[in-house]
Amino acid sequence: AIEVLVEHFAAAPSPMTQLAIESFHGAVTRVGVTETAVPHREPGFNILITSVWTDPGATEENVEWTRDVYDALRPFLADRRYVNYLDGDDSSAARAAFGPNYARLAEVKRRYDPENVFRGNLNIPPAVRAQVTSDGDIVT
Repeated sequence: AIEVLVEHFAAAPSPMTQLAIESFHGAVTRVGVTETAVPHREPGFNILITSVWTDPGATEENVEWTRDVYDALRPFLADRRYVNYLDGDDSSAARAAFGPNYARLAEVKRRYDPENVFRGNLNIPPAVRAQVTSDGDIVT
């Protein structure tokens, strides 16, 4: 992974671009996976690809470079996402970001925000409560 980062950073199209490696260790790893909303409690690393450029004409080149870095890193990545680095419209990644806590958070959302008023962030839609009819049918 380090070799991939070094190789790609040397080819970054913008001098403002950064690649960061964050270490998860210490106190964060002494909290249980289900004790908070964030499940990332195992020792390890987070890689942040920050692509920054000022010339609108360089957008395609920079976006392509960013995607190439991510694709080259895939063999080293766990099936997790860090919620603070996701776009608000990346709801497909919410399950990966919250892992085993997703269903519990959807239930909390159903209880306290059933109309999904607070949806401007990475949204977890409220859980749908199933109802049983008098005939015994389940309706959601």
